[in-house]
Amino acid sequence: MIKSERIFLDLFEDAYGSPTELADVLDLGLEMLFYVEEGAFTQREIQNAATALRKISRVSKGCN
Repeated sequence: MIKSERIFLDLFEDAYGSPTELADVLDLGLEMLFYVEEGAFTQREIQNAATALRKISRVSKGCN
């Protein structure tokens, strides 16, 4: 794990207790994106958010 990833994870461990708990919250956020009201965001904006959440979730799980 590179230093910036460790710093990032340390910031969230205080709020969520562990990388696994953070990953669970992020997974729930991904699921919530399926229920976003039509017209609130463009499809590309939603896809970009989902991609970012997926990457953060993978890093927090140590899957890179």
